[in-house]
Amino acid sequence: MSRNKSLGNLSAALLLITAILLVAPGAWAQNSYKTLHRFKQGKGGADPVGGLIFDQSGNLYGTTLYGGDVDQGTVFKLIPQPDGSWSKDVLYSFCSRTSCTTGANPFASLIFDAAGNLYGTTTSSGANGLGGTVFKLAPNSNGTWTGSVLYSFCSLTNCDDGGTPMAGLILDQGGSLYGTASAGGAGQFGPGGVVFKLTPNLDGTWTESVLYTFCSLTNCSDGASPFSALIFDGAGNLYGTTGYGGSSSRCNGGCGVVFELTANSDGSWTENVPYSFCSLNKCRDGSRPRAGLIFDQAGNLYVTAWYGGDPACSGCGVVFELTRNKNGSWTEQVLHSFRGRNGAEPNGLTFGPAGNLYGSTVWDGDLSGCFSGCGVVFKLAPNSNGGWKETVLHTFVDHPGASPVGGGLIFDANGNLYGETAGDGNIHTFGSVFEITP
Repeated sequence: MSRNKSLGNLSAALLLITAILLVAPGAWAQNSYKTLHRFKQGKGGADPVGGLIFDQSGNLYGTTLYGGDVDQGTVFKLIPQPDGSWSKDVLYSFCSRTSCTTGANPFASLIFDAAGNLYGTTTSSGANGLGGTVFKLAPNSNGTWTGSVLYSFCSLTNCDDGGTPMAGLILDQGGSLYGTASAGGAGQFGPGGVVFKLTPNLDGTWTESVLYTFCSLTNCSDGASPFSALIFDGAGNLYGTTGYGGSSSRCNGGCGVVFELTANSDGSWTENVPYSFCSLNKCRDGSRPRAGLIFDQAGNLYVTAWYGGDPACSGCGVVFELTRNKNGSWTEQVLHSFRGRNGAEPNGLTFGPAGNLYGSTVWDGDLSGCFSGCGVVFKLAPNSNGGWKETVLHTFVDHPGASPVGGGLIFDANGNLYGETAGDGNIHTFGSVFEITP
């Protein structure tokens, strides 16, 4: 597959829209940056876009959108070596040469269960066509992994069960899996996507149930197209974001929402919309969130929106906080607006040990590379007057990496940050895994 095709497919999957941006310098810091692995297409994988996780031994796991045996994606493992280098193993290649019933093109990060099994989603293929799958990888005693499909989407009439899951999964204490599908559903104005649950059965099979179907209300004010993973609060409520829908009419198809799902005694779930985006003039509060939410210790929610914010940047995205009020409503506060030189189109957030927020942006930074800058890694630190100060920890300049994507960055036990880039545009590099020492 050519690099142009790879970038074209990736851009379509991400729904990226490149803006003409006006920039302003931000705060900058010198940090130790290291490329741990460069993907080179072929069987080794290409375009890692989902995010990384650690195991208890310090190995990193992730997915690639392309590459593998038939260029339909992989699951990989990076293993630290005594000399400081990292070796890579491909644990699984999707879409065998004879069948794509296992799914293809994984877009999201993985999760472990207590037994060391891996779970994830694919955006396409499966036993029922092109709806995607939920899969499991089980480790074998000889070091290999065995893949199995827990569920193939789009199996019901008109894909009522959902389709094209672009987000990772979460587990409850009973071993059930929860996730979102960005399309499908039985919505009156759909297909707007669903929130689903997979429950394990005693015979080893799994049963899917749709907890909520989006775009079922007039004008899709409840949201549409969830692209991100879910989180639980302490009471068992689910929270997430949608990239479209909501009460604002300023965006074509809606500007997106933050949603909450509460379980009822009869097994159904009730949705509440804490916030609909683009409610302020020129969408200064943000628009079209793509990342998942995170909680702080006080129960406040934090997330990013890809667009909106500072109108001088044609809307490069924001970082915002949602605080619950005594009456149960939520108040949004924009903590930071991106302006081009300090990044544009932010990914998910991660809290650091000192309460700082860390993340990356897909575009901008140094405008001399890529389409409109190759992205940055940033830190947001709270100050005494209630504001937040951004520091750019690293600016990507096409080589050795560019366009960090996927979920939030992750920390190791020593406070080092790890993340992925989709690729640097060079014919020899189709993505990378990096480490930053802040």
